[in-house]
Amino acid sequence: MTTQTRQTTEIDATDQAVGRVATQIAMALRGKNKPTFAPNLDCGDIVVVKNASKVKFTGRKLVQKDYYHHTQHPGGLRRTPMKKVFDNDPTEVMRRAVVKMLPKNRLRNEMMKRLTIEA
Repeated sequence: MTTQTRQTTEIDATDQAVGRVATQIAMALRGKNKPTFAPNLDCGDIVVVKNASKVKFTGRKLVQKDYYHHTQHPGGLRRTPMKKVFDNDPTEVMRRAVVKMLPKNRLRNEMMKRLTIEA
C-alpha cells in the first residue's frame, strides 16, 4: 500500500448556496474526485473554506429550517432554528451540512479533522 499525499483545497463560499458548497467539500474530503478513490480508505484532501459567513440561503431556509437533537429523556426533543445557529457561529451551519453528507462510519471523524472553516 502506498502512502497518499494530501493536497490542500481552498473553497470560497461567497454568494454560493450552503448545500452546493457542502457537496464540493464532502467530495474533496472523501477523495471521490481522485482516480485512486476507494470507499474503504480515507484518501481525501485537506479542505479550507473561506468566507463562510457570506453564504447564500435559497428560499426561506434561514427562517424555516430547524436543527433537532434529543436528550434521550422522555419529551427531550430540542429544536434550534438555523438563524440562531448562524448568528452565533456561521461556520457551524456549514460544518453540520458537511457532516450529514459524509458516510456514517469510522472514517467520518478523520475526514472532519481535515476540514477548516473560516468565517
